[in-house]
This record gives sequence, structure tokens and C-alpha cells, in this order.
Amino acid sequence: MKIHLNEQPREIDAHSTLLSLRVQEKPDADVVILNGAQMSGDADLTEGDRIVLIKRGEIPDSDTLQSLIYARHTPGVHDKIKHSTVGIAGVGGLGSNVATALIRLGVGRLILADFDVVEPSNLNRQQYFVDQLGLPKVEALKQTLVRINPYVTVETHHLRLTPGNVPQVFRHVKVMVEAFDRAEEKAMLTQSFASHFPEIPFVMASGVAGYGPGEDIKIQKLGKHIYVVGDMTHAARPGSGLMAPRVGLAGYMQANLVLRLLLGVEDDRQQGSDNKK
Repeated sequence: MKIHLNEQPREIDAHSTLLSLRVQEKPDADVVILNGAQMSGDADLTEGDRIVLIKRGEIPDSDTLQSLIYARHTPGVHDKIKHSTVGIAGVGGLGSNVATALIRLGVGRLILADFDVVEPSNLNRQQYFVDQLGLPKVEALKQTLVRINPYVTVETHHLRLTPGNVPQVFRHVKVMVEAFDRAEEKAMLTQSFASHFPEIPFVMASGVAGYGPGEDIKIQKLGKHIYVVGDMTHAARPGSGLMAPRVGLAGYMQANLVLRLLLGVEDDRQQGSDNKK
């Protein structure tokens, strides 16, 4: 019977169980993962199962570590996304959260663009640290992302995006993420990107300020390839600021939508609502 053990193909006896395999291969393992789920008991093994055995506190070699990072993924996900490229325009509250989620997923290449630097008010919701104050955001974020997962490529552009440079910066992406604060920047990027890459999915955000109910943040589809995450109402303004919980929720919803698009999973709820029109 063929399985994958720590992401390596193996032939095992057809009557093997999870715990018998641990005893045989790594008896000191205290984390046992079967097809993405951590197990506390025994289980029969079947053809194609993916098993990961980990000893807490043990530092594996780089090849093994790379495979173990994705041990809790749903089987097959990493194989489908590891060669994908995703663009992120703006790496503030939304963009930095999207980037950290995608880097943990193992998306093979991220292209980050932002002209700003890290300043103290960013720290309430963005993935930066006090010792990074004053650094260009794209460079500071790259430092963090590489610490999380050194096995992906992070390309940075410290510049202000314009209609003239958007096509060059993001020419290789499979999905594009808009994560700007200002309405005019959102409109510029949407128009410029869609005019050059009309068939590439575009994930934007609108209405993530304040502390309203998280369930108000939705995904809406505008046209064939444009998606909007947010409540479409609560923009940042006096009396309604930007804070980590709601901004982070929207950013991770954007990242989850990116994953679904890379996997080719259609949004069934949106598809159903479109069919009713």
C-alpha cells in the first residue's frame, strides 16, 4: 500500500495502522497528523493517506522542515498553490494580514507594492514591530514573512503605484489583491489592472472600519472577476477608526478567497444568487 510519510512516498503493509507506523518509524513522535488532522488515537490506514510524525522541540533539516510546515493543510492544497503568484497592492492593515496568511499557506511567490513606511499608529492592526519603525513597509514585511516561511519568494516594490507601472509590477500574478485605504487609489488600481488583465481575479475591500458585527463583512462579486470583501458601508472616518479585529477579519477573508480562486473553487453562494437574477 502506498502512502506519504512526512511528505515522502512510502510502501507499507496493507494492514498497517497509524500507531503501528509511529512505533516502526518514529516512536518518540508526540504529534501524529493524518490527512491534515492531529490524531490522539489509532486509525486504519488506506491507500494515499498522508501521515506526518513530529517530535516537539526537534529542529528538522531544511528539506524536512519545508514539508512539515504544510502538515496541517488539507491534502493536495499545497501542491496546487506552491507555484502560484499573488500580487498585493498596499501592505497596511489588510495587505499585511493577507500576506502573512498566504505565506503560511505556502503560496510560492508574493509581489508586494507600497510606498509608505512603518509608523507608530500602524502597530494597532498591521503586522509590524516597534523595531521596524521608519522602514519601508514592503521591506519590513518581507523580513517578517521570511522568518515565518523561508521557502517562498517575496518580491518587493517600494513605490507609489500609478496607471503606468501597475501592468509591469503585477504582470505575472494569478490573483490580485487590492488593500489600499483611499478611495481614489482603489479606483485607480481597479481600473488600471482590469484594463490590462481582464481575466485575472481581482480581490478588493470596502468597509472594514469600526467594531461592528463581524458577520456584516461579506463577499460580493462585481462582474466576472472582481470581488469585494467588507460591509461596503463603514469606511474609516472621524468616530470610526481602523482596529485589528475587524481589519484582520477582512484581510483573512480576502486571503481565504484568494486560496479558493487559486484552487479553482467557485463561490457557490454567489453563483446561486447570480443565477436568480
